[in-house]
Amino acid sequence: MATKRDYYEVLGVSREASQDEIKAAYRKLAMKYHPDQNQGNKDAEEKFKEVAEAYEILSHAEKRQRYDRFGHEGVGSGVGDFDFSHFDLSDALRIFMQEGFGFGDIFGGGRRRGGPRQEAGRDLQVTLQLSLEEIAAGVTKKLKIVKLVRCDECRGSGLKSGAQPSTCPTCQGRGEVRQVSRSIFGQFVNVSTCPQCRGAGRIITNPCSTCRGDGRVRGEEMVEVKIPAGVATGNYLTVREKGDVGPRGGPSGDLHVVIEEKEHPLFVRHGNDVIYDLYLSFPELALGVEKDIPTLAVDKDGKELPPEDTNRYQQVRIHVHPGTQPGKVFRLRGKGLPELQSYQKGDLLVQVKVWVPTKLNPREKELLQELSEMENMQPPKKGKSFFQKFKEALNI
Repeated sequence: MATKRDYYEVLGVSREASQDEIKAAYRKLAMKYHPDQNQGNKDAEEKFKEVAEAYEILSHAEKRQRYDRFGHEGVGSGVGDFDFSHFDLSDALRIFMQEGFGFGDIFGGGRRRGGPRQEAGRDLQVTLQLSLEEIAAGVTKKLKIVKLVRCDECRGSGLKSGAQPSTCPTCQGRGEVRQVSRSIFGQFVNVSTCPQCRGAGRIITNPCSTCRGDGRVRGEEMVEVKIPAGVATGNYLTVREKGDVGPRGGPSGDLHVVIEEKEHPLFVRHGNDVIYDLYLSFPELALGVEKDIPTLAVDKDGKELPPEDTNRYQQVRIHVHPGTQPGKVFRLRGKGLPELQSYQKGDLLVQVKVWVPTKLNPREKELLQELSEMENMQPPKKGKSFFQKFKEALNI
């Protein structure tokens, strides 16, 4: 995987650059590499995505601060961060359009694109806990999401029955306000969203009594989410337009489902490998033994098995040779977790540990005492080191 360039280098700005300088640099580069101006040019498309990713971080104060402290490792890892693992051209175009740029910027138009715009609803985040069995097989979950939904009384318009919206007196229906200033360098026009109508171009004078003119009420919705096999804690999926509904018929936000892995009673995850501790007694280690090892398993419907019912787990038999030492690891290939979006699977690592009894009766103590006095029961003495032998040879 190619190393990412420094975001400041990508936009061609200094680390002390202001937000206005960052936005201006992004606008210039985004229009230069926009796909509509570079049909079929894959290099330009990659640069377009690269400047969008850099702008997404540097245009947000908190993300920029984390990036300044920790570099690329400091972004994209927390809840609410932008996930760049599946960043594609549509995401880059979305960022471009969110900044109010469009065809007029690219091909020379001077007016604001699209006229009045509707305010979008908030993005929402939920945490979804999954067992290792569910992660191993992939799973479909139905989530109950408490959110703002469309008001049925006014059908999302925010208007009282029979009423009509009025043209916003501040922006005259344009959804934006302009401030013109002059300097020795010429005339500058600052365009911003109208503060009274919030970009809609209309205001409500006779609001709906149920939603009080917002077009939304508190409600809930069942959302089905398909989780691919191999996910891990911190991964998240975005379900488009399943967040809060926008006010007065505005577009819905997105729903971010953050994955959290449940602690398992038998296994510990290490990447795509799964570790299982096999406790054996001293006689079993000394004499050798065959053991059945549980593996991650799900039933035919994809449901997880009860953790306490170890007999229902698929078993794999291993042979522990006589004299096996504690700490030895048996590797069962392909019995671990699948790699995300890949056909490869990790391994099941069976780690041998010795079980020491905590209570002994007199007869057991007597037998162990006899064993401890036998020569083969004593650990071998270490021989002299090379340096010790060298000193003796020189009579040092």
